[in-house]
Amino acid sequence: MLLVNQIRENYATVLAGLQKRNIPNAQELLDQAIALDDRRKSSQTERDQLQAEANALSKSIGQLMKEGKKEEAEKAKAKTGEIKSQIKELEEENSKAEESLKSLLYTIPNVPHFSVPAGKSAEDNEIVLEQGTIPFLHEDKLPHWELIKKYDIIDFDLGVKITGAGFPVYKGKGARLQRALINFFLDEALNAGFVEVQPPILVNEDSGYGTGQLPDKEGQMYHSTADNLYLIPTAEVPITNMYRDVILSEEDLPIRNVGYTPCFRREAGSWGAHVRGLNRLHQFDKVEIVQLTHPDKSYQALEEMSRYVQGLLQKLELPYRVLRLCGGDMGFTSALTYDMEVFSAAQERWLEVSSVSNFETYQTNRLKLRFKGEDKKTQLAHSLNGSALALPRIVASILENNQTPDGILMPKVLVPYLGFDKI
Repeated sequence: MLLVNQIRENYATVLAGLQKRNIPNAQELLDQAIALDDRRKSSQTERDQLQAEANALSKSIGQLMKEGKKEEAEKAKAKTGEIKSQIKELEEENSKAEESLKSLLYTIPNVPHFSVPAGKSAEDNEIVLEQGTIPFLHEDKLPHWELIKKYDIIDFDLGVKITGAGFPVYKGKGARLQRALINFFLDEALNAGFVEVQPPILVNEDSGYGTGQLPDKEGQMYHSTADNLYLIPTAEVPITNMYRDVILSEEDLPIRNVGYTPCFRREAGSWGAHVRGLNRLHQFDKVEIVQLTHPDKSYQALEEMSRYVQGLLQKLELPYRVLRLCGGDMGFTSALTYDMEVFSAAQERWLEVSSVSNFETYQTNRLKLRFKGEDKKTQLAHSLNGSALALPRIVASILENNQTPDGILMPKVLVPYLGFDKI
């Protein structure tokens, strides 16, 4: 969440950034935050002054009793009692103001980086680059939801029987393709210097608030109400929360983790042709990379993460493009996001397969994730994350782009993991 000092000291910049996100009541929200902070500070100052007065009176009571001034001592005791009552009221007021401020700040998204383009929707995103050659397919080309039936490698009907729509069953070479991609992505990350972790796939409420899924995405997460635990929408949540309430040393930075997990999203309100087959699922596999960096180096790290994900797509021989998301399309917690999209030759459209984002201090402020520099002062680290990669649309693109009349060719880089070169 935003820091109140950040709002106070950079009011015009913060307001302009939130307006770039098309938040209609941005000024009202910021003014409310400042007013609540003023109220909190005022009650704290008054409380401290009264506490000092109470302390002085308490010291005087003993002296008055020694001097035989019992009546004055009793008056001092009564006055001390009145002050303590006032202090209690002020502490309650301070607590309410602090809680109201915290709740309000949870509803204000991150301020976009200056390079984020203005815009309201995906149509306004900026194309940074395009790479690769779009394949020319034979006349009888099929979308992946037909190919998986033809070759019996993914079964949606069986998933509906077991669970419901959006929970496919991978079979035979389809299951092996999933496993090959996961291992390939993990090996590539390890070779690039990331440290592998295997986190839980259920998280508590504090973790959801820590990385910003709560309260913003509450309705999109599966919630185990009996235990008040949430199924993770991405490995970003548990991996980043490993460092909640931690003070790192500057020498520890950057911290670079990678993890594979299944991911769960309710995707409430999704419908239409664009969500057919593997395009939109409730459960899917993803390899996630997470970085914690010094604030001065986070945008360099973001560019490196973007190039890293592009390198994976190049090795998979998939045509792709990179987008810089506009203010109206970027995530709630992000300051700058690059989306990577792969061209699906059978569907004849671009499919998002990765997002890499810099959150600056938005998550680390919630997490109280700090580091101590050479001057021994603590400051908030910057957090970043990226999909490297999410599997469903990668699988869809591999199946569609590599189809031939005789079968589906596998990317050369995956053959050692698969043990076969064609489905």
